[in-house]
Amino acid sequence: MSGILSEQVAVVTGAGRGIGKAIALALGEAGAHVVCLSRTLSDIETTADALKAMGRKAWAHAVDVSDSQAAQEIAATIVKETGRVDILINNAGVTRDDLLMRMSEEAWDTVIDTNLKGAFTLCKAFTRTFMKQRQGRIINIASVVGLMGNAGQANYAASKAGLIGFTKSIAKELASRGITCNAIAPGFIETDMTAALNDAQREAIMDQIPLKRLGQVNDIAQAAVYLCGPHAGYMTGQVMTVDGGMVM
Repeated sequence: MSGILSEQVAVVTGAGRGIGKAIALALGEAGAHVVCLSRTLSDIETTADALKAMGRKAWAHAVDVSDSQAAQEIAATIVKETGRVDILINNAGVTRDDLLMRMSEEAWDTVIDTNLKGAFTLCKAFTRTFMKQRQGRIINIASVVGLMGNAGQANYAASKAGLIGFTKSIAKELASRGITCNAIAPGFIETDMTAALNDAQREAIMDQIPLKRLGQVNDIAQAAVYLCGPHAGYMTGQVMTVDGGMVM
């Protein structure tokens, strides 16, 4: 089996659609075997089937990443199934947009729990495995919103800004064990969410993007493959913006 990630094992959360699915498939194309995680099993079974069609090993597990006990249990199951884990991609994320004055506590907690606590629970669950191996790659999918803020997304911006700080902190903690941790901050990407935008909303977004187009999920997926690969071994604690020039 050829590829820069040949025979490595990757865990990808939110792998059922959009950016997460694209990352899982790109890792498979690069030679990795992939464990697909999501709240909904039916979504990730399709991704796992596509990986198996490439000749890769693939597993699909439903899990709530914000549940620390569930995260510990699924990590143990994965290591038992696969024998090792080389790559962890924390991509699971949700939005509950509203202006601050109208935002409910439930909307705040849901976004923070999934987007930030979810990364914490899985990083903690797999760190012992990475440390025993004395190598590992962690990639957290943040957002340019975590760098620049966005009206109506105080909860989402806080979760992604927190994820960036978390990334930099654990990069410092784990570097001596050969483990790198980086973040990717996508801009506006063509997904189910952006497909629902009306013309006026899309035009307003385009005004913020120097390249004057939305990104594709594969733009993020290929950035992830690079960060997992041998040429990124000296990168850690970094935020890679893939945003058409929004943040410079």
